Amino acid sequence: MRPAPLSLPAPAVGLDLGGTKIAAALVGPDGAVRARDVRPTPAAEGAEAVLDALAAAVAAVGPDARAVGVAAAGVVDPRTGTVTSATDSLPGWAGTPLGPALARRTGLPVACDNDVRAAAGPESAAAPGGRANLLYAAVGTGVGGAVAVDGRLLHGTDGLAGHLGHLPATEAAGLDCPCGATGHLEAVASGPGITALYRRLSGRTADRLQTVAARAADGEAAAVRAITTGARAAGGVLGGLANALGCDRVVVGGGVPGIGPLYRTALADAFGAALMPPLRRVRPRAPLFGADAAVLGAAALTATAPLHPPAGHPVPPLAHSSGASS
Repeated sequence: MRPAPLSLPAPAVGLDLGGTKIAAALVGPDGAVRARDVRPTPAAEGAEAVLDALAAAVAAVGPDARAVGVAAAGVVDPRTGTVTSATDSLPGWAGTPLGPALARRTGLPVACDNDVRAAAGPESAAAPGGRANLLYAAVGTGVGGAVAVDGRLLHGTDGLAGHLGHLPATEAAGLDCPCGATGHLEAVASGPGITALYRRLSGRTADRLQTVAARAADGEAAAVRAITTGARAAGGVLGGLANALGCDRVVVGGGVPGIGPLYRTALADAFGAALMPPLRRVRPRAPLFGADAAVLGAAALTATAPLHPPAGHPVPPLAHSSGASS
């Protein structure tokens, strides 16, 4: 039985914004999801169209909502409500004043943060006493992450803290990362990174990770090697970070771990091999809240992150904020 995900001062809408879809949920004060909406992200139409789609999703689920939380792809500074950096999956998204602009459209106060950090919030709160030393990784199209120390999620300069995919990995030496650098973990451990490595190893075509996983299940050596190389790279980086931060909880989510035990076992083995003796009891595990992690975490932002009110309106007292962590 999973723990109660969160408690809120008032009903809130949680929005999970990705490059291909927007998921919305109306979450009650008891943490229960009362209504849902899923719609495509009009990414190719630009930031204004994305903001309009977010507002439409709020309207679809949230007539009783008192606030909105957004878990958004990219680097997000929750203090200013601004997207400070973004990938090509959302063209023109960098620089968008997400919090203030969505507040104007919905008439509700809005809190926002990076999607992985938002998902990590309820995970950290579920620890005994809510004081986890948590390392949270999301491995999918990219590699994102979040870090909590003594229950406080770290944000860092411009919201950059926790971007695990841009740490160096030996297995990625010489490989181009989508951020423009070389040798970063994302270049070899993400779904596209593993797929590209498979193409180089095999000389065969493959346009998606699931194809590589199916060939690995059939025993193809190049597919097995590509998957285990990406998994070992992720496990080694996570193990090193766990040592550096003293983490007692390590969570690995995202779509890539779902391809099967070959990936998960290789990651866990590399993670364990990297750990210092006091941490060898720690094992990476799946997120407690599954597919709802991001929308629940987004809703939780309305109680923990700065709220950006509609122009000319104060933040209502039931949608209080305690401020973002450092």
